Amino acid sequence: FLNDLRRELDEILEEKVEKTRLRRLDEYQAKLASLTFLDPACGSGNFLTETYLSLRRLENEVIRERYHGQYQIGAFLDPIKVSIHQFYGIEINDFAVTVATTALWISEAQMLTKTEQIVQHDIDFLPLKSYANIKEGNALQVSWDEWELDEKTPTIFAKRTVAYTDLEATPSVASEHLHYDNLEIHTELVEILPRKKPTTYHVDFDFIMGNPPFVGYTFQSKEQKEDLATIMKGFGSNIDYVTGWYLKSAELMAQNPKIRAALVSTNSITQGEQVAAIWKPLFGQYGVHFDFAYRTFRWDSEADIKAHVHCVILGFSVAPSVGQKTIYLSEAQPIQAKNINGYLLDAPDVFIEKRTQPLCDVPPFVRGCQPTDDGNLILTIEEKEDLLAHEPQAAPLIRPFMMGKDFIERKPRYCLWLKDANPAVLRQCHQVMERVQRVREFRLKSSKAATRQKAETPTLFDEIREPMSNYVALPKVSSENRRYIPMDYLSPEIIPGDKLFCMQGASLYHFGILTSNIHMAWMRATCGRLKSDYSYSNTIVYNNLPWPNPTEAQKAKIEQTAQAILDARAKFPDCSLADLYDEAAMTPELRRAHQENDRAVMAAYGFDIKMSESECVAELFRMYQGMVKSLY
Repeated sequence: FLNDLRRELDEILEEKVEKTRLRRLDEYQAKLASLTFLDPACGSGNFLTETYLSLRRLENEVIRERYHGQYQIGAFLDPIKVSIHQFYGIEINDFAVTVATTALWISEAQMLTKTEQIVQHDIDFLPLKSYANIKEGNALQVSWDEWELDEKTPTIFAKRTVAYTDLEATPSVASEHLHYDNLEIHTELVEILPRKKPTTYHVDFDFIMGNPPFVGYTFQSKEQKEDLATIMKGFGSNIDYVTGWYLKSAELMAQNPKIRAALVSTNSITQGEQVAAIWKPLFGQYGVHFDFAYRTFRWDSEADIKAHVHCVILGFSVAPSVGQKTIYLSEAQPIQAKNINGYLLDAPDVFIEKRTQPLCDVPPFVRGCQPTDDGNLILTIEEKEDLLAHEPQAAPLIRPFMMGKDFIERKPRYCLWLKDANPAVLRQCHQVMERVQRVREFRLKSSKAATRQKAETPTLFDEIREPMSNYVALPKVSSENRRYIPMDYLSPEIIPGDKLFCMQGASLYHFGILTSNIHMAWMRATCGRLKSDYSYSNTIVYNNLPWPNPTEAQKAKIEQTAQAILDARAKFPDCSLADLYDEAAMTPELRRAHQENDRAVMAAYGFDIKMSESECVAELFRMYQGMVKSLY
């Protein structure tokens, strides 16, 4: 909004006709003084004070142009119209409320000095006579547009029209007129006199802005979960705490469509399953749409101990859009978009929801085995060797085991795989039985009834999905710095942990599609994130992936290029997947093999090789829409 105001002032200053320019400057200053701002999570008031300072700087430009430093007409009339009364904040911490109020007073005093320098005149004004609209409260429980003035409130002179209800005191209106150089200056002051009891008044805001609390569902307190449960009925579960501020903003917009809002938020609300859970009802029920969006960027703390938070900034409203929208990228030119969807892409408003089975006719991609054992069924190489040194008869009970990190770095661990184990052999392995007993005790202490029930079978993994054939494995979490998520074929001898996804019966064709740039682009658009790393989901990413309908020749080509990738890797048998897929260290042979595979897969989809990733994803969304519609 400041960009718009800046452009408007620059255009006015270019007006050649002085009388017209002065009239428009007066109108512009009145506009600045009419705008109202709310930060419903204001903390110590940084957003409010910066906005106030920015508006006052614009106003000082108007005053400088309007009076040219010649304003010498006495101390009883104030050329300043922008006031801290235009700024409202809600904050749950009482000390922060005091800080925010004080910060606005200080800002007011600072800008007053700047104006005095411009007009070369002392303005009789004491900042502490002003009243800052910062109230203490839980923003998800209190009304945002109803405010109270109690009997302790000093007399207020408001330079704008406010609708008062239940008014005990009588407003008095004073007007002052002055003529100076044939210029009539008129100021109307609405004086609200001290009252006997609290008075409630309503504010129609122009802008809502802020940086609401970043609390994921897992880390929310009982009270915070209750806050969301109270107001977020009809929304999905497991949503971030910040979403409450989006709903409250949308509710105000439903009453007052002129409101525009922008909130800094954790990037998780534009990723994975939260997109459908949050934006589907907000877009559908309230008509919310994005006007602009800053995609994920890292916001570093200024503290000595750095706290890295990955954020987005979402500008939204319900008023009809005018012109194109803008998507800002961290290290690239902004994108002018026709539409910004919940994944912050220039694509249709499509919501990818959890799906238990693949959308297309392809093998299932399932999560590996979950131990829930407090580490007692898992062995390092050293623990395995020590166990076998004391109990060599336990050798048949031990199998290679991989989680995601083990898989990428090719540093396998081992596990006690006791499914179908002979009880007589087990009883001879005392160290194994000690570990089994600790598993039982650990599960019994769980707060989850299902886990406590699994204490009855402590020799078994909590969730068992034992591979019966070679399978393609893909890690749940992988670095965002890799162009391709590393994936590979594994032997059924290796037990996959729950941080690996596994596809049994995967052909080279399936492998080629999964390791392609098309699948990677879809994954980057729809997956969740762990900080900034990819957090893959079979129910969101894989099960909703639109697969192509290749010709036999195209399918054969993909199988050929997929095998070429495996052949390029095989030349370096001592390298881990982390080594092979390091962007700086990737061998030319492997990179060429992937590029050839990408071309083959794009041809199967019917995509032009020159399409950007955003264009590919937009087309995939359209394919997804068509496939979903055909199911119903």
